[in-house]
Amino acid sequence: MAIASAAKPGAAGRHRRAPLRSQARRSRARRVAILDVCQTVSVGAITLDGKATRDEIFVDLKQRVTALTAAGRTPGLGTILVGDDPGSQAYVRGKHADCAKVGITSIRRDLPADISTATLNETIDELNANPDCTGYIVQLPLPKQLDENAALERVDPDKDADGLHPTNLGRLVLNNPAPLPCTPRGIVHLLRRYDVEIAGAHVVVIGRGVTVGRPLGLLLTRRSENATVTLCHTGTRDLPALTRQADIIVAAVGVPHMVTADMVRPGAAVLDVGVSRVDGKLTGDVHPDVWEVAGHVSPNPGGVGPLTRAFLLTNVVELAERQ
Repeated sequence: MAIASAAKPGAAGRHRRAPLRSQARRSRARRVAILDVCQTVSVGAITLDGKATRDEIFVDLKQRVTALTAAGRTPGLGTILVGDDPGSQAYVRGKHADCAKVGITSIRRDLPADISTATLNETIDELNANPDCTGYIVQLPLPKQLDENAALERVDPDKDADGLHPTNLGRLVLNNPAPLPCTPRGIVHLLRRYDVEIAGAHVVVIGRGVTVGRPLGLLLTRRSENATVTLCHTGTRDLPALTRQADIIVAAVGVPHMVTADMVRPGAAVLDVGVSRVDGKLTGDVHPDVWEVAGHVSPNPGGVGPLTRAFLLTNVVELAERQ
């Protein structure tokens, strides 16, 4: 996996690194020219439909949960929600609504925002010991008085529904069985569902966060995927030059519309993962003009997001099947 790194300060002959925001705004004339050509030939991208793909996964999960229940091993998903953040509350509600659709038991632990670390630890320990809880998540973000990393490390790795426990990320590096990070797993599944070639492809991942960018690079470079990955970040020089070489682009930084048509090779697949709000509306990292150039594009919302939740449930079902 190639990592595009920052230039060393003061190095002779090196270009000064430019922020991702600045790089994404370059070459406006080039973008206009590309759009003119695309409009002339009526090019349009194929939609990578995450909702339809999620529904297919739910059909499979429902059958597997029915079999587990018949064997006396009904899967249970637990959530720990601290505080009353509207976004977090909506996300947790959605997870438990998904559970009801496939027959997974819901276990909720909602706590006030002013709790102590000791109270949070007691709740984590309770779910670790609860035989009805197959896997669970600690909903982030947590209030400032709580250490998120310490809370996540306290989760039993064998009940880690998110696949982000340090032990499970280590297992991913070693290619050992473990719950896989949900969003990266959803990205790979969505590409395969629409027959986007992964083996041998050059994939540019923009963003090095622990939930998407870093684990996605690990997934894509396994022998089963066999892609070549360039991981880009704030220290990357000339981001558009890299993305124009890519067969697949994954944008996961939370900068509105930073990936534009002039940054995309015609026919490439573009997955929009980053989320931000503009004028109160959810906005992705990919500009609408990309749809006129790319071969495949995942919408945002409605692309990768539904699969993140689907693979959260998949992890829980797989944990139950291993028991």
